Amino acid sequence: MNTPATYTPASVWTPKSGQTGRFANINRPVAGPTHTLELPVGRHPLQLYSLGTPNGVKVTVMLEELLAAGHSGAEYDAWLINIGEGAQFSSGFVEINPNSKIPALLDRSASTPVRVFESGAILMYLAEKFAAFLPPGGPARAECLSWLFWQMGSAPFLGGGFGHFYAYAPIKVEYAIDRYAMEVKRQMDVLDRRLAESQYIAGDEYTIADMAIWPWYGVLAMGQLYEAGEFLQVQEYTHVLRWAGQIAQRPAVKRGRMVNRVSGDPASQLHERHDAADFDTRTQDKVAKS
Repeated sequence: MNTPATYTPASVWTPKSGQTGRFANINRPVAGPTHTLELPVGRHPLQLYSLGTPNGVKVTVMLEELLAAGHSGAEYDAWLINIGEGAQFSSGFVEINPNSKIPALLDRSASTPVRVFESGAILMYLAEKFAAFLPPGGPARAECLSWLFWQMGSAPFLGGGFGHFYAYAPIKVEYAIDRYAMEVKRQMDVLDRRLAESQYIAGDEYTIADMAIWPWYGVLAMGQLYEAGEFLQVQEYTHVLRWAGQIAQRPAVKRGRMVNRVSGDPASQLHERHDAADFDTRTQDKVAKS
């Protein structure tokens, strides 16, 4: 292992000025809004404020799956929150999510709007609201929720851990990359062993556990996350690859991946979604102007 320059932590930590790195301009050690701006509201009961990151994709896939299953009440407006520009720190967004992270959902279907934040909480809220993609009780429900919460606890090691130090950190720290690469491979092995005995994550049925895990670990298995497929030897996880490819072919998943997406092929992006017809009327010129 290469030995980095010696670093001795100060007795009291203080943020440094002039930090570098992809997210340095929005990182800060305090919460709360930085500017006053109300969020837009569309015509549907469900208002989603998000970005097409893995955590955002979980919710748009869920909403598209609900609509595909015939739940018309799941029609939604998806508004783009550009976290690179600090939109998550507006007063309107902080009112819905005091933690200033996407995604955030506002359900206006009742007289008193309901705010829901944290992607796992949103999936569970929608599953219970529409009685879909979550077993109603017993061992099946326990299994599904166990895997849902597994994802919520595990993904920070993949995203903020491995992803940050491998793809975004201004310097490559061998110890950090080794530490998180090892943990991500262990997590992939957990999934691979599970999927060797089960068609889907929680059993024979497709559930919110799959919707939570796939945008992170399924996309990683397909070599589309952090361009780290070769580095992590993802081809070893044959059962995860089978599952990932199966889910990727679902029409609702294809649509959900497009919503609030601002990177990649312009034809794969739908910056905002306010009607199902938006997928059909989308053009590259429209994307470029949005």
